[in-house]
Amino acid sequence: MRDMSRRPRLAHLPRTARMLTVSLCLGTLLPLVGGPEAAAADGAPVRLPVMPARLNADAACTGASAQRATTVPWEQGSLQLTGTWPFSDGSGVTVAVVDTGVSTTAPALSGRVTAVGAAGQDCVGHGTFVAGLVAAATVDGVRFAGVAQRARILAVRGTDARGAATAQSVASGIAEATAAGADVITVSSALTQGSTGLTKAVEAALAKDVLVVAAAVPDPPTGSSAQDKEPTPQAYWPAAQSGVLSVLDVDAQGQRTDGALLPRAADLAAPGDGVVGIGPRGSGHFIGSGASFAAAYASGAAALVRSSHPELTAAETAARLTASAYPDDVPRLDPFAAVTGVVPETPVRAAAPAPQAPVQLPGDDAARPIRRAGLFAAASAALVLLVIWAALALPRARTRNWRPAGAPAADEPGGATS
Repeated sequence: MRDMSRRPRLAHLPRTARMLTVSLCLGTLLPLVGGPEAAAADGAPVRLPVMPARLNADAACTGASAQRATTVPWEQGSLQLTGTWPFSDGSGVTVAVVDTGVSTTAPALSGRVTAVGAAGQDCVGHGTFVAGLVAAATVDGVRFAGVAQRARILAVRGTDARGAATAQSVASGIAEATAAGADVITVSSALTQGSTGLTKAVEAALAKDVLVVAAAVPDPPTGSSAQDKEPTPQAYWPAAQSGVLSVLDVDAQGQRTDGALLPRAADLAAPGDGVVGIGPRGSGHFIGSGASFAAAYASGAAALVRSSHPELTAAETAARLTASAYPDDVPRLDPFAAVTGVVPETPVRAAAPAPQAPVQLPGDDAARPIRRAGLFAAASAALVLLVIWAALALPRARTRNWRPAGAPAADEPGGATS
């Protein structure tokens, strides 16, 4: 996968540019605010319980949530899923969730979960939450849904019953998923150390044309707060292994929390801050944050692509996801473009180009806002000057019956599409 070893800035530049142009024309700067809160049927905000990544030894299993979110979650709108579903729904694709297990009784996944061993029971609930982001169907009018609503889920245990993962447990989960015929494997764990067994398990999956998607960094502990000092980027496994599609989490503005863990590299960014999902019991909803949920969204998008473009290999599917993403320091996932867009062909058997030196992070983080503000001011001034020039020059040109050579009678509409 692509080397992106720089600090994720992650703003959608084309969209921001369009909003800036509109705001200048209207004389008002449009606020770039977050997505909508979870809401109940009457529109009142609701407070959803947080989905844990693991449980303490003496903690009870995660129970059912009494709250349900009936408005469209911000991440679902951000990914433009309603526009994508007419072209692909994930039919015929199996996504393995290597996590705490996936409840076979979750209503939104009814009839589409196959479990390996005891993985059909999920005490923690994290694996069920992830599976819901991948493939949950709408239930009883609730507008939350997963990315690939017709994909099948293969539940594989990649942790112990309380959610603790090791290189051996993740390797075993990947191997079991490969043997069971998964087309896509999403790995929620991000380990500080890999192992020979984990490397071999990933290599075996890739050799079987299975796309392995993994969280680029560990999920933050429940109840954790932002750190004062920015962490040093480091590699996490299996996301750091060659051939794995590594995914980083962002919020509604395409940003990451100050002090959040940073990977040395990441291939894609996807929603992962305050996302809504299902639980292992009942039909209520939970909320969660972390790269494991971003990886789930990318895995769901991979299922859409493999369903609509069955001729693509796993490597070609990964290349399509990254090539069609919103351009940025770490490209932002765009399922609609991945499914419907025309992207350059990637010859997977061609000789690999010579490795390039990774782009380094700017050393002075404090200077970044100043540079950004300067660019903003310069762009604004240039646009204002252009409008003033047009207001002064064009009326004079018309009085002289002047027109550029070869110009049409009226400007043709144009513009970039995102």
